[in-house]
Parts: sequence; structure tokens; C-alpha cells
Amino acid sequence: MARDFAKSKQGGNKKAAARKKPTAGKGGSRQQPRSGGGWRWYAAGVLTGVFLSFLLYLGTLPTPGESERVQAGKAQVDDQPPKPRFDFYTLLPEQTIEVELEPGEASRPRAATATASKEQYLLQAGSFRQREDAERRRAELLLLGLEPRVEEATGDNGRWYRVYLGPFDSRSKMAKARSLTAGQDIDTLLLKRGDP
Repeated sequence: MARDFAKSKQGGNKKAAARKKPTAGKGGSRQQPRSGGGWRWYAAGVLTGVFLSFLLYLGTLPTPGESERVQAGKAQVDDQPPKPRFDFYTLLPEQTIEVELEPGEASRPRAATATASKEQYLLQAGSFRQREDAERRRAELLLLGLEPRVEEATGDNGRWYRVYLGPFDSRSKMAKARSLTAGQDIDTLLLKRGDP
């Protein structure tokens, strides 16, 4: 007996399809979920976000005429450097510096002085509230080959420890010491002492 398998397969598929048809029950008709619906919403959200970001970017761009004016204004500002202010012309004449001498030191003659009326130069390399800070500065100056000394001074504004270099008999010796300290970023203050 010969069977026709083609007809039986078509007939079998119809029966299976008939079995899978949704039946209307008490709750109404059943709908099958669409495949790919979530991806469409996701892609729409991403595209909307990109579009809104692009619009925001376009809103922050300057107009063509405005950018040329800003660049021209910057060029004018860069061409004119600010004028320096020199306040020390008025501040320095108003300042005074007191150098305290011990009574025995003023009457004692100095061996290095050739004449009694010659001026001597001192360099003040720092003034500190703490003795440790003054000793640290003294050590820095010793490493430079200089001979510093620390003197304690008490005044109206408290106790200070001052670091001095010198006395120097000539301006050239003082200038040499001052250049050594300037090379190490140590600011110095020039003081003149005249022997009576």
C-alpha cells in the first residue's frame, strides 16, 4: 500500500494549527506579545536623547560675529601689559630700623677698621620669633661660607631673633655676600653703621 505522505503532512499541520487557535473564554481574547517592541522604544529613546543633546550643543555655540569680537577684545588686552605699581618709593622713607648695640660693643674699637670715621655695612638675613628658625637660617648661611650671628632683640612688639652678616668694611665685600644670599633666595636688608 502506498501512502501519500505529502497530504498527510498538510493535513497534520492544519490539525495542529486548529489546536493552537486561541479560544475566547471568560476573560476575552488573548493577544500574543509582539517581538521587537521593546527594542523600538529603546532606539527611539536613544535617538531622542542624541537629538536633544545636539540641540543643546548648538545653543552653546557663539554666533560668528560674537566670536570675532571676543577674539579682538582678547588681542587688545594682551597687547597692553598692566602697569607696575612701585609703592616702595613712598613706603621705604617712612620706615626706620633700629639696631641695638650693647654698651660695651659701642665703646670697643674694631680691629678690622682702618679709620674711625669709616662706615660699616651689615646685612640682616632674617628676623624670627623663634630661636630655632634663626638658627636654621644661620646654618644655611654657614653652608654658603659666610659668618652669620644671631642677636636677640626685645622691643615693643616682643622678642625677635635677628640674623646678621658682617660688619663689612667695604661695599664690594658686602655686595659679594649679598649676591651669595640672593642666589639661595634669601632676602637681605642692608644696614649702615658709622663708627664715632
